[in-house]
Amino acid sequence: MLRITDTIAIQDWELTEQFVRSSGPGGQNVNKVSTAVELRFEAERSPSLPGPVKTRLKRLAGRRWTQTGALVIQCDETRSQARNREIARDRLAELIRKALEKPKHRIATKPTKGSVRRRLDAKTRRGEVKSLRGTVKPGSQAE
Repeated sequence: MLRITDTIAIQDWELTEQFVRSSGPGGQNVNKVSTAVELRFEAERSPSLPGPVKTRLKRLAGRRWTQTGALVIQCDETRSQARNREIARDRLAELIRKALEKPKHRIATKPTKGSVRRRLDAKTRRGEVKSLRGTVKPGSQAE
């Protein structure tokens, strides 16, 4: 069982781990030992997570979310299979914790009249400066 919060825990049947050969440096160890872990969480079918949390989790997961509704996390950071497994489980727990946070409801506000006036005055001044940058006509120079 993977405990996320005091109220939410993921059962072992919802998680599937598969160990595959790791890429990158490691010499002969890379060719012999399957240290990389692929953690699969059946999020869509999970009774542990409420609907809105699943929706937020899907958005946060991005490409890691499969068409079947599973969340796949891969880890091949270390040469240790146990450590990679631990890192993958921590990543899953952190992702679910982020999905548990409800986004703040944003209230749209209008800019104040003073700020609108200041912005327009600044634009007018800037336009005047730029209009003075034109090419100088011959004979119009002060001597």
